[in-house]
Amino acid sequence: MSFLRALVSAGPSARLATHVVPPRASLLLANRLLSTTARRLHADPLPGAPHTPDHLHDVVAPRSPGTKPATFTAADEPGKDFDPYKDGPGAVDKAVHLFFFTEILRGMWIVLEQFFRPPYTIMYPFEKGPLSPRFRGEHALRRYPSGEERCIACKLCEAICPAQAITIESEARMDGSRRTTRYDIDMTKCIYCGFCQEACPVDAIVETQNQEFSTETREELLYNKEKLLANGDRAEAEIAANLHADHVYR
Repeated sequence: MSFLRALVSAGPSARLATHVVPPRASLLLANRLLSTTARRLHADPLPGAPHTPDHLHDVVAPRSPGTKPATFTAADEPGKDFDPYKDGPGAVDKAVHLFFFTEILRGMWIVLEQFFRPPYTIMYPFEKGPLSPRFRGEHALRRYPSGEERCIACKLCEAICPAQAITIESEARMDGSRRTTRYDIDMTKCIYCGFCQEACPVDAIVETQNQEFSTETREELLYNKEKLLANGDRAEAEIAANLHADHVYR
């Protein structure tokens, strides 16, 4: 009874002091006490206490789950005094480049150097640059040295064409061989991918190095079998040489 009477007479300050501390607050208080005690022991060890090795001084004090880790500020960042403009151009150098237009003078000097060099322009069509053996130009159908057409109407080129520009019709001959009766290519659809040439097992359909086949009408770009065979007869020597030069990569 005397304790309660003293508590009532003491006022609200004593009641706050006797308030039950929540578990989380008690953990924070214990953590602060432990960290403060550890810092004091590390700074001023007790007389007669065993010497703590140096590698144990950096051990982090235990932290409760409810506490937050300390954050570094800009003042604690290593290398905060580094100046990225220390070794850069000074104000005088910048003023010289700005007022004397040194960049423009350097550009004019490069133009003057190129003015006295021989030109790189090719006077097309009188001069033509080199073409790779793999150049993909106008299409052609080849023949065997005996004059027989190479195409066996397997229709692999028609199946692999991504633009669906090839149309083939075939029939069987009296000797049992199969040859085409229709071989059309819509050159307005062709994307010159070379898949037809790669898929052909007998090198019948090829793409020549002819790139000068522009026309005035669209109908002239619808190639039939006769047109393709004529292209092959005209460029057979060139086609054979290109295939021979490219056979090591196929």
